[in-house]
Amino acid sequence: MQLELKSYDLKLKHTFTISRVSIDVQPTLIVALTVCGVTGYGAATANPYYNITVEKMHKTLLELKEKIELSTATHAEEFWNEMLPHLKGDLFSLCALDMAFTDLCSRQQGQKLYEYWNYDITNNPLTNYTIGIASIEKMVQKMQELPWPIYKIKLGTKEEIAIITELRKHSNVIFRVDANCGWDVQETIDNSYILKDLGVEFIEQPLKADNWRGHKEVFNHAALPIVADESCVIETDITKCHGYFHGVNIKLMKCGGLTPAKRMLENAKRLGLKTMVGCMTESNVGISAIAHLLPLLDYVDMDGALLLKEDIADGITLDYGKVHYSDTIGTGVALL
Repeated sequence: MQLELKSYDLKLKHTFTISRVSIDVQPTLIVALTVCGVTGYGAATANPYYNITVEKMHKTLLELKEKIELSTATHAEEFWNEMLPHLKGDLFSLCALDMAFTDLCSRQQGQKLYEYWNYDITNNPLTNYTIGIASIEKMVQKMQELPWPIYKIKLGTKEEIAIITELRKHSNVIFRVDANCGWDVQETIDNSYILKDLGVEFIEQPLKADNWRGHKEVFNHAALPIVADESCVIETDITKCHGYFHGVNIKLMKCGGLTPAKRMLENAKRLGLKTMVGCMTESNVGISAIAHLLPLLDYVDMDGALLLKEDIADGITLDYGKVHYSDTIGTGVALL
């Protein structure tokens, strides 16, 4: 097996702002694994919240190059378990590797990934499109720029109600809101009643990740479902979130790839939690991988490639929230 690493700086169409950071460029690492002329692709992005840089990931994976290339694993679970001891401190790199190996496995079988997993794509959910924090006028402009059936609105500015009230004047589609840890308990509960009247479907991660007492109070008293994001990182967090959140948003990079994400989603369903997968402003390499998990999901946020000025890969396409798979096997990804 041959390992190849490529780094990119992906420019965004607009400055993307959430409650704690703004970005104009998303540094990205692409991993390619090739066996006998067949290549699988994976990706991970830099993330300051988790202290992840492309340079760190590149260095980590180069140090593991010999172990990766000498692996005799034939299934993604086997490969993931083999790599985990070396990458426990860098699950973003593990994600990129796992994604590439999983893609490779399905391509070697001549199947699209969802076929390889034996998933039925008949009832796939629609993806939302994210509106980052900006002036209200700019947020309205972003909505008008791309009409969409579901918008996820980033909040955390203390002008939450004014923002949603104004945006609602311009659209009657589904709204979801994401505070990215920017609210306190009473603020969340109070906002939930007003936002419910404004047609919001759910609130994502209103409190700081480790505020479990607060999460319980919000869970018991909010008028809207609450979905965990920063509080749900790795597999053991699913059980931890049960009884504190109504649903979980799983990020492939945070948990270490498609392999653990599948287990997390299955466990969440067993516990009666709503299931969601989100993206991290990534290229079509990562987005196309997410698309094959859709049969396991109630909600999905896979709009990252739509936020880019220019993508680096072909793969799935999105049409008014609906996913259309590539005719290509595996995840359908081809680097441009």
